Amino acid sequence: MLGKNNIVNVMTVDVEDYYHVSAFSDVISKSDWGKYESRVANNTKILLELFSDFKIKSTFFVLGWVAERNPDLIRDIAGEGHEIASHGYSHQLIYNQTREKFKEETLRSKHILEDIIQKPVNGYRAASYSITQKSKWALDILAEIGFEYDSSIFPIRHDRYGIPEATTKPHLITTQAGNCIIEYPLSTLKIFGYSLPVAGGGYFRLYPYALTKLALERINKQNEPFIFYLHPWEIDPEQPKINASYLSKFRHYNNLHKCRTRLSKLLSEFKFDTVSNVLKNYDLFGKDSRN
Repeated sequence: MLGKNNIVNVMTVDVEDYYHVSAFSDVISKSDWGKYESRVANNTKILLELFSDFKIKSTFFVLGWVAERNPDLIRDIAGEGHEIASHGYSHQLIYNQTREKFKEETLRSKHILEDIIQKPVNGYRAASYSITQKSKWALDILAEIGFEYDSSIFPIRHDRYGIPEATTKPHLITTQAGNCIIEYPLSTLKIFGYSLPVAGGGYFRLYPYALTKLALERINKQNEPFIFYLHPWEIDPEQPKINASYLSKFRHYNNLHKCRTRLSKLLSEFKFDTVSNVLKNYDLFGKDSRN
């Protein structure tokens, strides 16, 4: 049951299948994706039912590859009042792509989604949060092709992603080429000078629920909404097992069997809405700021 907290937070879903994750890219080639059992549509529908039960709206960052093969699913998501945003096309790490390839794939994904829902797609999130210091050039491309906001920067230290010194609240970035785009970074909590990632995903499965709840309550007590993310495969403990490295398997499979129950509890204790709706409270659209 919802407590006294009136802060409306952000719920997001990165719509990809279990075999798309970057942790498995060393053992699963993109050319082999079609050989794997697809479970993304069913898992996403479970999330839609859950969100409907708790009367919340979410932003779904959809992989273009998934949208091409599941257009009815994308129409269903939009039809239930959720926001459709882009997760790129082929779940490639941006810092491993050329600028030309990134622009090509990002435009392709945007056009696929817009053709399906017949509405503009204004938000973007990179595969594995791969906008880092060495790939911040991607923000210029996102702004140039019409995205209003990005949610790819994680203000932490990590072996795959992160900009530790990044601003932790939603803000307007003026890019190297002078373009403007809103950045909604993933939530962290400062503890003894350390930025603890608390935005969801594997961290939500790794931490005890009580720790996640405490961290998110502390963010709300600072009068700030947190942004939460999840993948459809994270509520699917029956998914096929991939033979990958120990670290990759731990990150992917840890506590999958607990995630759906924890998510239901989270939805019962906090309020949520889409990225775009929460950003309206920051009044950043149309403003200029240096970062």
